[in-house]
Amino acid sequence: MKLFNYAWFLGLLIISSTGWAYGGGGSSSSKACAKPKFTDYVPAENGQAKAGADFSFTASKNTYPSTIKVTVKEQSIAVKVTPKNEGSYEVTGKLPATLKGPYARIAITADALSNCNGAGGWLVKIAE
Repeated sequence: MKLFNYAWFLGLLIISSTGWAYGGGGSSSSKACAKPKFTDYVPAENGQAKAGADFSFTASKNTYPSTIKVTVKEQSIAVKVTPKNEGSYEVTGKLPATLKGPYARIAITADALSNCNGAGGWLVKIAE
């Protein structure tokens, strides 16, 4: 009976050690990716804006400014990226003048350090 228990113990030890060898114990690589963050949306989330109106947001300081892309209803939007004092970036643009519909999502994508891709955005109500 003791030999049987030792065999089970040895088998479980071998299985669990191979699991740890293949990354079962965690990794620091998941912490190495700091995605860009987007804040300070104007107009506010679910706020109202007219077609052709200005919008802006702040991108975190780890964002590569040249990779910031904005789309509204699948239309690419030209944006101006301005560095702020604390290292973040102010991004400004205009909603398309042809924008129709009750709502539109201002969708943002950008890259950051360590090839981290980030996405964000917010929904605005389109005023008639």
